[in-house]
Amino acid sequence: MTDESSDHSDAPAPRAGPTDIADPRLRYEAKKALIWIGITGLVALAVVLAQPLLVIFGGMVFAAMIDGGARLIGRVLPIARGWRVAMVLLATVCFLGWVVWFAGTQIADQAAALPATVETQAMKGLAWLQGKGLAVKPDDVKGLVQQAIGGVGQLTRAVGGFIGGMTTLLLIVVLGIYFAAEPDLYRRGVAWMLPRDSREHFHGTAALMGKSLRRLLAGRLLGMAVEGVSTWLLLWAYGVPMAALLGLLTGLLAFLPNIGAPISGLLMVLVGFSGGTNMGLFCIGVYVVVQTVDGNIIVPMVAKKTVDLAPALVMGAQLIMGALFGIIGLALADPMVAMLKIVLERQSARQDQEPA
Repeated sequence: MTDESSDHSDAPAPRAGPTDIADPRLRYEAKKALIWIGITGLVALAVVLAQPLLVIFGGMVFAAMIDGGARLIGRVLPIARGWRVAMVLLATVCFLGWVVWFAGTQIADQAAALPATVETQAMKGLAWLQGKGLAVKPDDVKGLVQQAIGGVGQLTRAVGGFIGGMTTLLLIVVLGIYFAAEPDLYRRGVAWMLPRDSREHFHGTAALMGKSLRRLLAGRLLGMAVEGVSTWLLLWAYGVPMAALLGLLTGLLAFLPNIGAPISGLLMVLVGFSGGTNMGLFCIGVYVVVQTVDGNIIVPMVAKKTVDLAPALVMGAQLIMGALFGIIGLALADPMVAMLKIVLERQSARQDQEPA
């Protein structure tokens, strides 16, 4: 034993490798640098995977709709969750089938005539402005009108179905069905990847996010139904052309707060004035009445039970998401901002509860 110990004591000390840092302060700074490099890498990865991540979030939003419908049915029919989810999916398929049939049989001709009507009325408005002495170039106005018509045409084709973006929509629907069928499975999977002391906080945050998202979407769907049906009936009763198309577009655009209403109102007024001054004034009155009911009754009722979002914040998020991802990003901007706000509020509350 003595000889062995003496041999070991005489052996040379191990030399430092090229990755060993002897100075503790330098080692601390190196660790911080690696953390920042890792964060930068994650941000870059998120940018590259932005589109798939948006599709996944869209699936979560659709799953919240299904889950909300299943919970609503559960208050009336005490049956298994699987049957309730199946009933919601069946109702969704029937509604989409009706929209496709309705758009194909009654709205196709109206959709084809809408761009020409909007452009004609815009040029009439330009002539009126020029008559009042305003220097407005016809080419600029015509270009803006054609761009707007192109956006409306995209929305109309999306309503008709099966044209543009159907692969993304299909992925969102499939993911939503998977999420809604077994939400606890995915929630436990995400929690398992977190530290143990953070799992309870995550479960509470996820529950609050799901509840707020369900109520937010329920309010959006209620507003869409009220605005679309009431606009359709009022315009149809007065004999406004394209009443069905305008009602459907108004209902769909109601899902986009702050942005959808002015677009649908502008289309409604332009089509209304194509039938004369009285019809145009009537369309203005319809727009004001419908938006007043939605803004003073439905929106406050929903805001009291969900996340209260600042309109400017939502509009800014919609502009950014719309520029980056098109109509899907525009539609998901509102739920995304609401979920981020809940996460930040929960994290702030957790930090306040921790001892200093």
